[in-house]
Amino acid sequence: MRALIQRVTEARVTVDGEIIGQTGPGLLVLVCAMLGDDPAKADLLAAKIAKLRIFQDPVGKMNLSLRDTGGSALVVSQFTLAADTRSGNRPGFSSAASPDEGRSLYEHFTGALRHQGVACETGLFGASMQVSLVNDGPVTIWLDV
Repeated sequence: MRALIQRVTEARVTVDGEIIGQTGPGLLVLVCAMLGDDPAKADLLAAKIAKLRIFQDPVGKMNLSLRDTGGSALVVSQFTLAADTRSGNRPGFSSAASPDEGRSLYEHFTGALRHQGVACETGLFGASMQVSLVNDGPVTIWLDV
């Protein structure tokens, strides 16, 4: 699985003008299921994100995890993270999981993140969404498992 995480002071996702998910201080997690991914990879990614030490401790060093800070996550599915841009000008997405498999792994990932003790809200799988955020730092990290 692949994720782009951003440390945020706030983030929200809207569909048709209605806020369907939001978070205060914590993470915006854009996540993509890739061909060959399975629930074990979703579990591994969730554990990595929950434990990743990218929040500042009292002396200003990035030394705390999302669990340590009690922050929350907004998890948004984004198959475009699978974009292959090596040739031509139009990205290909053939390395993304099928929509049914992607939805299942997205839901499994979100459940695994909650199981790690992280409160999280979500976007709407497959919908056209508008995502807004205030990146904190900025801290943006790409993860592949």
